[in-house]
Formats: sequence, C-alpha cells, structure tokens
Amino acid sequence: MASRYSHPPENGHDGVELVDHLEDVARRVREIVPVDAETPDGESLPDVVEILAYVHDFGKATTFFQEYLLHSTEPDFKEYRYHAPVGSFAAYYALDAQGFETETCLAGFVAVAKHHGQLTDVVKYIHDRSYRRKNVSAGSFNSAERQQTAIAEQLADIETHVPELATKLFDKATNKAGSWESFRTSFTDGLLDEIASAVETVGSGATISRDSLSDSCYGLVLECWGSLVLADKTSAASRSEATGTEHSPYEAEQPALQVLDEYVDDLESSSPADPDGSRTEQLNYYRSRARSTIVENAAAFAESGGGVATLTLPTGMGKTLSGLSAAQTIRDELGGQRVIYALPFTSIIDQVVDELEEIYETDTLGRLLTAHHHLSETTIVDETDEDVDKADRNDDVAGMLAEGWRAGLTVTTFVQLFESLAGPANTQSMKLPALRDSVVILDEPQSLPLDWWKLVPRLIEMLTEQYDATVIAMTATQPQLFDEATELVDDPDVYFETTARVQYELDRSTERYIDAQEGPKSYADAATELHNAVESGESTLAVCNTIDSARTLFDHATDLEASLLSVGEVYANALETVETTADLDPTELAAEIVDSGDQSVLHLSTRLRPVDRLMLIETAKELTKRGHGLLAVSTQLVEAGVDISFDRVYRDLAPIDSIVQAAGRCNRSFERDRGHVTVWWLDVPDEQQKTPAEAVYNRGATLLPVAAETLDSVRGEESVLSERAVARTAVKQYYKTLHEQKDVGKAAYAEYVDDARGDKLAELSLIDQRNAVDIVICRTNAERTRVENVREAWRNYDFDQVRRLMDELKETRVSIPVYRGESDKTEKLGQLNPIHSDSDVLCLDIREHGLGQYFNESTGFVIPDSTAERRIL
Repeated sequence: MASRYSHPPENGHDGVELVDHLEDVARRVREIVPVDAETPDGESLPDVVEILAYVHDFGKATTFFQEYLLHSTEPDFKEYRYHAPVGSFAAYYALDAQGFETETCLAGFVAVAKHHGQLTDVVKYIHDRSYRRKNVSAGSFNSAERQQTAIAEQLADIETHVPELATKLFDKATNKAGSWESFRTSFTDGLLDEIASAVETVGSGATISRDSLSDSCYGLVLECWGSLVLADKTSAASRSEATGTEHSPYEAEQPALQVLDEYVDDLESSSPADPDGSRTEQLNYYRSRARSTIVENAAAFAESGGGVATLTLPTGMGKTLSGLSAAQTIRDELGGQRVIYALPFTSIIDQVVDELEEIYETDTLGRLLTAHHHLSETTIVDETDEDVDKADRNDDVAGMLAEGWRAGLTVTTFVQLFESLAGPANTQSMKLPALRDSVVILDEPQSLPLDWWKLVPRLIEMLTEQYDATVIAMTATQPQLFDEATELVDDPDVYFETTARVQYELDRSTERYIDAQEGPKSYADAATELHNAVESGESTLAVCNTIDSARTLFDHATDLEASLLSVGEVYANALETVETTADLDPTELAAEIVDSGDQSVLHLSTRLRPVDRLMLIETAKELTKRGHGLLAVSTQLVEAGVDISFDRVYRDLAPIDSIVQAAGRCNRSFERDRGHVTVWWLDVPDEQQKTPAEAVYNRGATLLPVAAETLDSVRGEESVLSERAVARTAVKQYYKTLHEQKDVGKAAYAEYVDDARGDKLAELSLIDQRNAVDIVICRTNAERTRVENVREAWRNYDFDQVRRLMDELKETRVSIPVYRGESDKTEKLGQLNPIHSDSDVLCLDIREHGLGQYFNESTGFVIPDSTAERRIL
C-alpha cells in the first residue's frame, strides 16, 4: 500500500503516516472526553468524537493532497486537494451507519468540515454543502456543486490508489456497520439528498428550516468540534509521539481544598475574631462565619446536582477565598477536574493569580494553575482548508494545553469564557472540552455588557445542561441574571448590616441631575473639595468615568496644590536606579514618600502599564495603612478586586452597582466608624460634548436616569443614605427596573444559540469593537533587553521564543484606541516603530531621543501635542 502522510517530513521530524495520525487522534479524544459524557439524546459522546477522529483527515489519502503536501504541486482544480469536505461526509455516513441520531450525524458533519476553520450558520452550511440542483450542467455549477464533483473525483482516486487504507479506516470508523464501498457508492446516490433533506422545509426542495435542529444542536456541535480540534492539533504538534505512561497530557493537577483550608485557617488564627469585639474582630468573625456556611451550603448544593448558584456578600468579606472554597467543594462532590475563575478585567487577573501562587506554592506554567487572557494568547494559526499545508506546524504543545484550559485551576476573563462559548475561533474551541464537569466562578457578573444579559443566561444554560458544569456568580451587587439560582449565603442582609462601613452623600451636582439633569460640578470645584479632604487628614479616592476626566481632575488637583508629591514621579525616579521593576519594594517607596511630605497624589488609569499600576497600587496600600494623606484620582479600574482602603471616596455619577463597587474601597477594614462616599456629577472635560457620566452610561439603554431616580427614591428626606439602603435596597430596585422596564439584553443574541447561528455569534464581542494600537513601553534596561531579544528571535525565525518573550512583555503593554477621523493621533502613533517587522505591536523606549514626549511619569502614555478629539476608553 502506498504511503499516505498526514503531515510531511520537515524540520528534522519524520513524516507522520495518515493512519497513525488518525489512530492517535482517536486515542486522544478518549483522554479528552469523559467516558460518561453524553449527547443531548443520551448517546456516548466519546464514541461520537472517536468516529470523527478516524475520518476527519480521510481526504488526505488522495494523490492530489499528497502531491501538494510533499511537492507543493497544485492539482488542476484546487478543490481536489481540500480534505475537510470529504471527511465531513464520511463523518455523517459513519455516524449514521452506527445508528446515531440524525442531529448527532449533522453535528459531526459540521465539526469535521470546520476542524480547520470557524463555525458558521450551521443549518445553512449543511444545506448548502449537500444540496444539489437537478438537471444543471457542469458549467453552471455553484461552488458547493463543484465541491461535490471534486469529492466524487477524490473518492475515485482513493479507490484507484489506496482502497486497502480506505477499507481499514471505514471498518474502524463504522465498527463494520458500514463500509468504504458503501460510502463511496452512496455519496452521489442518496447521501447528499439525505443530508440536505434533514434541514429542509418539508416539500420545499431548497428552503432551509430553522426548526429542523433542536435548541441544543449548537452546543453539541461545539462539543464535537472543540474536542476534535484539541486532539488533532496536539497530535499533529506532538508528531504522534506517545503521550507517556505516567499520566495523560490532558489531565489536570487539582488544587487541593485542604491546602486552601490550611491557608485560610492560618489567616484566621492570626486575626482575632469576636462578634462583640472591635469592628475588625467583628469583620473577621463574620468573614469566617460566611465561609463556613458557604462551604456547607455548597456541599448540599452539589449533592442536589449542582446547576447555578449565587454568592452575595459585601465587599471585603472574602468572596475570593469563599468562592474558591465553594467551587472546590462542589468539584470534589461531583467528581469534576477543573475550576475556571472568570473575571471582568485583565487588570485584576494578576492580583488573583499572585494570591493563588502563594496559596499553592506554584506558578502558572504547570498543570495546576493557568492564567489566560488576550495578552497571554498563544500564537497558533487559525487555518482554513485552503492553507492546510501550514496547519498544526506549531509544536508548542504546552502552549496549546494552557490555551485549552487543561490545568486544574484557570484564571481568565469574561471575554475568553463567553466569546469561546458563543462564536469561538478555531483555536478558542480547544478550551471547550475543559468546561465539561467543571465549576465556573463568575466574579462580578454585573460587569457584563447589558446587550449580553439575555445571551449569558442562555450560554450558562448550555454549560450546565450540556457540559454538566456548575456555575457560581459572586458579587455584592447581584444583577439578577439567573432566575433559578441557589444562594449559597444563608442571609446576605445580615452581613451587609453587620459590616456596614460607609454612608453615602449626594453632592449638590447630583441633586441637580436628579431635578433637571443640568448643572454638573466643575473640575476646579471638585479639586478644591478633594484638597480640603486631604488637608483634613483623610486619604481620599476620586473615581472618574473616563481617562480624560481622570486626567483633567488630576491636573486641577496638582495645579491647585503644588506641594502635593507625585507618587508616579517618585516611582519613576526609583526605576532609574534598578534593573527591573521587580527590584522595587512598595514598602520602601511608601516610606520614602512619607518621609518626603505630608501629602501625595496618585493617578491610575489604563494609560499606565499593568506592571506600573500594580506597583503603584501596592504603594498606595502602604500609604493608606500608614495614615498618609494620599489623594488618588482613578478610572473605574480600582472598583473590582483592588484591596485598598481610603477614608473618603468620591464617585462620578454612575449606575448603582458601580457606586457600590467604588464604596468598597472606602473604610474597608473599619479604620473609622463610617467612611464617607460622595456621589457627584462631573463636568465636561475639554474638547468633549457630554459629561463623562452621560457619555459612558447613556449610550443605548439610558442608565443614569434610572440610577438617579433609584437613589432619590431610597433616600427619602435624608441627606445621608445608609449602606444598606444603597447596597441592598437600591441595588435590587435598580436591577428590577432594568429588567422589567428597560428589558435589557438583546433577545436576538440568545436566539442565535437556539438557531445555531455560529456566524452571527462570532460577530459579537464583550468589548467595544474599536481599532486599537498596542504599545510596549520600555522603562528599564531589562525591558529594553527583552525587546532586543524579541527582535533577534524574529530574525532567527525562532517564533516560539518570540511568543514566549512577547508573553513576558504583556505587563509593559498599553492599548490605545484610534477612532475614525483621528488622523492626528494616527500620525503621531505612526512615529513609533513596530516591535518586529511583522508585528502590529509598537514599541516606545522613553529614553530614546524625541520619544520622551509620549510618556508622562504620573499619567502614563500620552499623544504629544494632539489636537484630535479625545475619546472614552
């Protein structure tokens, strides 16, 4: 029998025989898909995907493909070398031969057809690929009919040259319930019509029926597709080497609940807890009590079968550790392997990962813990059948497994989780198998875009019902996304009442917004109020809605009081004396600032590099602990997950949940009897048309009037609002209004899942789709050396090293949006060089001649002398 390769000899690797590759992929899917996993019709999912594995590359057996693979020889018609279409029809036939339900056969058809591509409109795709018009001459064929003709030629070629191979594969794929001969002869004699008619309106001939597939079909396609893609890519990258006898490469190392318990016990033993003691002792008592009841309720929840749970606790009550304890309890009770911890922002992932690394004494390079978001994406080509000769040549198996979330605990973002469930790219599909039997934590789900508020519950339904996953949504401000969820906290109100730390005040500008939506507060007046607060000895945080607003307020505050010491400038001076940012100690920076003066000022936004933000926040924590007069002006990045406490917080007008989240940075550890949270309405920054609050929160659904009316309704005649009135009563009322009166969430998005519209789902994004430029900013010699190493690796074609180094540089990157009409900004950015010749990522070395104007030590990256209209980030 003539040799048939799945992957050619190259780069020092032997060629991989096609049969060996198919058998290897079939073996791998048995390791990826749990033995008890089932389709919605109760069929064995591992059996289904194993069948797909045996035939997915069957089309590579043609002489057309082999000549192209080995010698780059194009056939007369390029369709002759495409292998996925042949495999897709073989997949349908093989599944049907073994008696699987028609919908399962169709899901397998699509999974194999798209194992090098992206999902599309499933119903339309099935029909278009299989429907053949009657009495049409070859010269009038459409693309699908040309492909069908090519497949017939491919089958004839295989029969002529390697019939033994085809017979062997079809015997395996069908378990001898079908045969190569039967498939070959039936392709144009019934199989095409059978597949097309499965998705047609009865009697129509050529009209598709959206009702022909069930609401669960899209989820089934994802399951088959993701499992096949992961097995195929890792097999190809491993060159079919044995996976080892010790353990499967797909197996997770589970973080032990006992280790987490011991860590929490150590924390609690070092902090006195007493319900009748000091405020700190009361906090410790209720934090411990909350965790104990949550774990107990989680065990009962798991025993009842799991599903969706909520965990509602006020800020500072240890949601992270309690949520992880609940998740691991559920994982152990239900026999799952993985916990997926999803957060709304990349800016807080590192903080969570740092704590987990400390708890488990590990890093993110092994099987226990992975951190995965868009800045750490592995570089794997999203290929199509047209460039399949380039497919799977990335031999970074470890990177694939990390991107496939095979670790026992993965920390990721909502973007990665939900976009991978909705309309994933080919490489994103590799993480889908890891979701089976997993426990998924959604931290701060209220941060999800309103347009997704109907789609997310539908995706969670798919997770729990088809992937047998369990979901925990945890926040202080539950957005009421999940109607049938089980609350893991016995009585959330007890914790909100007992741990009340703040009181809320409405500034006169907010009163004016409530009354007439006019009369915002000027930045000069706001800066004066902030200065007075700091002068009185209170550490103060002002949270703004946009970067321009934060910069404007920061500039006014520093202009008003020149004696304020810039924390950013102190940090910049310290960077001049070290080789890397890791050489700096925030405790020492804070001591230097305290010794230098009574008061300081800090700016925080995403224009600062992630590594700088983290160091500055840690320094700010030290300053507030020491009672230093710190004024911090920030965007919303401090609102979620940043463990820092100020005496007084000012929040620009925003939805109720954002106001409550900002209040979570005030009097966090009961430094005083009550912290003060003031809600004001800031004016329009220069060169903009709307106040920041209106620009951000009155796009689409107008949220500010709802927020203002809610605040007005809960305050009564009082000028001061209690924490419970805002954090519980107002939050519930606000979300009730959004759901019942605003009907937030686009119903069409959820319908795309029911209709298997992979094409429409792929167009959706959790983040604003805007043109943006990523810029690596070098401030230390170590960072400059790393950039040079990237360029050297690129020149040497060492692309794996390029990926690793770029991943290391993610902490130095900022993303700058560029909007239509901002030619001045585009021109300025064009003066920066790319980090290497084939990259869209630019590089800024602030020491390079003429480029220092692009960076401000206090506020980060700036467009020098830009007159372009400033925009919201």
